Amino acid sequence: MTDRSRLDTPLTSRRFNFNLDTEAVGQFSESIARFLGTGRYLAWQTIIVIVWIALNLFAVSLQWDPYPFILLNLAFSTQAAYAAPLILLAQNRQENRDRVSLDEDRRRALQTKADTEYLARELAALRLAVGEVVTRDYLRRELEELRDMLAQLQSPPSADGDEAAARPEHSERRSKK
Repeated sequence: MTDRSRLDTPLTSRRFNFNLDTEAVGQFSESIARFLGTGRYLAWQTIIVIVWIALNLFAVSLQWDPYPFILLNLAFSTQAAYAAPLILLAQNRQENRDRVSLDEDRRRALQTKADTEYLARELAALRLAVGEVVTRDYLRRELEELRDMLAQLQSPPSADGDEAAARPEHSERRSKK
């Protein structure tokens, strides 16, 4: 019995499986796109084109591409055919990085906003709590009033019935007068 007649075994593919690491291809395309956008690349391309045209116009024995420069046009077309998709791939990768960065910025902004609102609520609660806290002057005044009331309760009233005379501070004021 052959493997093809068995239904419980999958068929193996005889096709060549071409797997590429998309990250490696993306990095390679970005490096090419970065190079294509430099002044160095433009300078080298300009020099090559000038030498190509000069050799094909003036070096009669070396003319491999006569005047309409069809081979040069073919080279430029091939370069453009490969450069455009590589540049688009690099732009797509940059767009994905920008999207991730934007999402992270949004998340961080929302977290900052939530933190700020929380701190604002805490600050408002602290202001309310501080408003209810006893100040030193208030406490001093209350204690003085309590001392005066205790002094009135402890000292007997004077013979002339003047309650103010029973207070020690009032008696000190009288003696100074």
